[in-house]
Amino acid sequence: MKIRIKGNSLRYRLTKRDVEQFTKDGYLEEITNFGSQQLIYALQKSDTGSLAASFTDNKITLAMPAAMAAEWEQTERVGFDGNDNDLHLLIEKDFKCLDNVAEDQSDNYPNPLAFKKSA
Repeated sequence: MKIRIKGNSLRYRLTKRDVEQFTKDGYLEEITNFGSQQLIYALQKSDTGSLAASFTDNKITLAMPAAMAAEWEQTERVGFDGNDNDLHLLIEKDFKCLDNVAEDQSDNYPNPLAFKKSA
């Protein structure tokens, strides 16, 4: 799972394995160590009607309604977006990059633009 924060925008990107684990367990988290402190970011199924986010004790939690999670797992839908007050939230499946990058992308979803590029 990757996180991107820009201004009042929060985006999570999940690999195939991340989506499988999240839909099975209802929870997924990553930890980034900053010496003596950690930043934790998590995705959690919830009974809310829309995406919501919180930040407590160095932990960002993005709450995803269970109905959205079920649709995400069972369809080809790429992601969901919404707003929590002034914060724009986006959660999406992570596609393979079209450019050469150093990171391992073997668990990412096939990029639909790759098929257009070769056609």
